[in-house]
Amino acid sequence: SICRTRMLYRLSNMEACTVLRHFHCSPAFAKSRPVPAEFVDDKDKKRDRSLTTHEDLFEQVAKEAKTKAMFNMVVDVFIKRDIRRRGHVEFIYAALKKMPEFGVERDLNIYNKLLDVFPKEVFVPRNFIQRMFNHYPRQQECGVQVLEQMENYGIMPNIETKVLLVQIFGEKSHPIRKYQRIMYWFPKFKHLNPYPVPQQLPKDPVDLARFSLTRIANDLDAKVTVYQLPHVDITANGEEITLPHIVGIQSPSQMELLAKHNPRRPVFVEGPFPLWLRKTCVYYYILRAEPAPPNEKVEEPFDPERCLYYPLQLDLDLDLDLGDEENFDVEDLDEGPVFAMCMTSQGDQATLNHWISGLQQSNPILGQVPTLFRLDTPVRELQASDDMEPGCACRNENQREESQPEEQPENRMEEELTRGQSMKQ
Repeated sequence: SICRTRMLYRLSNMEACTVLRHFHCSPAFAKSRPVPAEFVDDKDKKRDRSLTTHEDLFEQVAKEAKTKAMFNMVVDVFIKRDIRRRGHVEFIYAALKKMPEFGVERDLNIYNKLLDVFPKEVFVPRNFIQRMFNHYPRQQECGVQVLEQMENYGIMPNIETKVLLVQIFGEKSHPIRKYQRIMYWFPKFKHLNPYPVPQQLPKDPVDLARFSLTRIANDLDAKVTVYQLPHVDITANGEEITLPHIVGIQSPSQMELLAKHNPRRPVFVEGPFPLWLRKTCVYYYILRAEPAPPNEKVEEPFDPERCLYYPLQLDLDLDLDLGDEENFDVEDLDEGPVFAMCMTSQGDQATLNHWISGLQQSNPILGQVPTLFRLDTPVRELQASDDMEPGCACRNENQREESQPEEQPENRMEEELTRGQSMKQ
């Protein structure tokens, strides 16, 4: 009987273990169920929660158009998917990477919305030990990365950003310190550049060339001239030729230097030289001359009333101190005068010759001075002119030297001068 009782006791325990227990759930458990997204399939839920998964989420939404509204929709879907915001660090990194594609990299409200993805009051240190050992370092590093991207695009945080950071990480966290540094230095450097570049550059190539040349010249008296507007011309054969724009700039002081130039010494058209305006690169060409020989240099006295902002010459009789030196090693590098500058979308010699012809109207001495071209191969592909012949003077100086290496330098220089004269005629 004792053995039978033990056997029944063991069987009852085994049956009790096989029965599933039902735990009591609070009413909040039903509210915390994940909300299914409209464009997230069941297959996507089975994938690994990584950065690639969140990038796929952005790509699925951006099939129609990449706009601010679609970006906000992706963030809202992630917030409603899980109340615990699991995978929020990977999602924020993916969102920061996709912001330039959606055109919201300079929107402060979008950055605040990304900070709102973090769970609130979870990563706040409770004691000095947690604060000393960098409480939740991965989440704090992600918050600092959001602020660094704002700093790179020149976006200044507001009071809403500070409130979010305090709620997420606490008062003495690394993101709060980064926020304090930004708020200290940004107002000091905001208007430090005396020649600021606007955020939105002109889309018209003529207006962009006018703005770029004015920025390079840095002379209030310089005059910008549009020699040719972009248009389509029809030849006698019925072919359509797209003519580029030609915009030039020249100041009165440059015209004065060109008028005093020796007609026996040639001038050179050089370029293209790059100029970066934020993320836009434009190219310009210059008309310059070689430095004058020492025997032809004439030192003119400075006019004291030429510049009223700062003196052009100082005559001070000062005594030397014990640590002063009488001799100074000053290296003077004379690069020669620059007479004019221009910008064009087609940098072949036929187009630049049209610019020289336009300059000749205000500078008659160009009809007497030979003009040589020193053109480098530009980064972009230049359109070739139809009226250029293989053996004419339209070839640049580098090509001429490669094709005729056995020619003497003196004969080649005389031939270039005669070709430059015939090119103007």
